[in-house]
Amino acid sequence: MIEKINIGADNVLGFKLSGKLHDEDYSTFVPQIEAALVATDKISLLAQFEDFQGWDLQAAWDDFKLGMEHYSDFERIALVGEKSWERWMAKLCKPFTRAEVKYFDASEMDAALSWAKGSS
Repeated sequence: MIEKINIGADNVLGFKLSGKLHDEDYSTFVPQIEAALVATDKISLLAQFEDFQGWDLQAAWDDFKLGMEHYSDFERIALVGEKSWERWMAKLCKPFTRAEVKYFDASEMDAALSWAKGSS
């Protein structure tokens, strides 16, 4: 499931990702990102993983396509997680975007948000 998080910043979109992601999740998630990109040239993303269990095959493809279609559209991507493989995932996604990508532990949510806003 992908739920929007109210960040309180025009240039940052926040989402909570939990459970296993499916194609249906991306059918609502992607339009929100594309609408934000119409309003501004670049945005930053904050993705909070909570009890995250990965993607099914179609959702993994959707995620890959999103990254390729918007390769240069993101300023920063903050990944906030609770598992070591999520930290590894942050390193894996770096070649697929021009954005700065940084991983934060779940206890560092405030720092992640500050960094995504460009404050640090």
